[in-house]
Amino acid sequence: MLEILNSIDGFIWGPPLMILLIGTGILMSVRLGLLQVMKLPKALQLIFTARSKGEGDVSSFQALCTALAATVGTGNIVGVATAIKLGGPGALLWMWLAAFFGMATKYSEGVLAVKYRTYDENGNASGGPMYYIEQGLGKKFKPLAVMFSIFGVMTACLGSGTFTQVNAITSIVNVSFGVSEYVVAAILTVLVAVVIIGGLQSIANVASKIVPFMAAVYVIATVSVLVFYADALPAAIKLVIDGAFNGTAAAGGFAGAGIMLAMRSGIARGIYSNESGLGSAPIVAAAAKTKWPAEQGLVSMTGTFIDTIIICTMTGLSIIVSGAWNGDLNGAALTEAAFPAVAKYVLTGGLVLFAFTTIIGWSYYGERCAEYLFGVKCIMPYRIGYIILVGLGVFLKLEMIWIIADIVNGLMAIPNLIALLGLSGVVVAETKLYFEHWEKVHSRRKQLAEIREDLATENN
Repeated sequence: MLEILNSIDGFIWGPPLMILLIGTGILMSVRLGLLQVMKLPKALQLIFTARSKGEGDVSSFQALCTALAATVGTGNIVGVATAIKLGGPGALLWMWLAAFFGMATKYSEGVLAVKYRTYDENGNASGGPMYYIEQGLGKKFKPLAVMFSIFGVMTACLGSGTFTQVNAITSIVNVSFGVSEYVVAAILTVLVAVVIIGGLQSIANVASKIVPFMAAVYVIATVSVLVFYADALPAAIKLVIDGAFNGTAAAGGFAGAGIMLAMRSGIARGIYSNESGLGSAPIVAAAAKTKWPAEQGLVSMTGTFIDTIIICTMTGLSIIVSGAWNGDLNGAALTEAAFPAVAKYVLTGGLVLFAFTTIIGWSYYGERCAEYLFGVKCIMPYRIGYIILVGLGVFLKLEMIWIIADIVNGLMAIPNLIALLGLSGVVVAETKLYFEHWEKVHSRRKQLAEIREDLATENN
């Protein structure tokens, strides 16, 4: 059975899905005129300046932090190390490429999430792929929306939100500080319960405080490693470029990697980390207070930039410059080997916080998918069930459960990508509408400034 599931997992996360994910990103990049480059400064500015005056439940910043809470996780520490170990330093460049095109995909998801959002019986915003599939593509595509929601609930409850994260937290705290895994699991379960019982407002409040803090501290720690190995940085960057296009020669305990292995490892782990195209982030983007779908799309796009271009890059370069990738270690142990003694505690704390915020972020994704399937009556039972699963996570270390979670995580992407391709014209139209509006606003502000300047001159 395990062999069969591994085969299914390998097929789903194989070339067809990779091509579909990257292909969608390339298409949207072309149709949007490389918006991820041309409008990145404005997108980064909007993180802090978006007015959050439209309908919705949380601010654009809180929506971004909640999305980052779910995406910035063990993939940024363990996933990057695994990609480099398997595909060599060249995997990092392919990770950048996946993120570059993934930014256009994430932008499109954010636009459609706000464009087609609705409100449930409790008055809370509901949106995401299941809604823009049904309302954008039409009622005949509802089976796709139902499929996405089922896979979303399964991913939240079986893996990405519960078991894998709980095991990561309990294991690293036990190894680093000698605290019993069961004690850690009990404390973790109580903390998760306190946060998610309060719903999105509670999750967003916690995420908006923890995410910026943990990202800043982690980046500072990795920068300290890069400064420490500054002399090795040029050679490391050369290794990344050469490895991506020429493969990596065997060295030390490293077996060597060809171009295709570097490409597959980098792209797969990059997408797994930032979740561009998987359809998870637009679920919370739909709850942002904004009048303009394109505005939230720009804010959402920065999530991929922060997750992969910044955080994954810092992790990857730290592993390469330290030379740790040449050894026999893998996963979290490989990343840890790249850090000096003091910084290792930062790595441990970062992994714990990353995993914790992933748990609370995915609880909301699963909740909205469950609400789509069964209505608002299922929300509280879902939250209680989710908390119980978090508590059970320390007892379940079955590889089969993790593989099933990986499979349904990949299956989420297929209905979402079909919708993105089918509604690409809507994304382009909304983008044009938004920037035409801002050109008019800028023109009016310029005229007002000129009038004030003329009046001031006359008064003088």
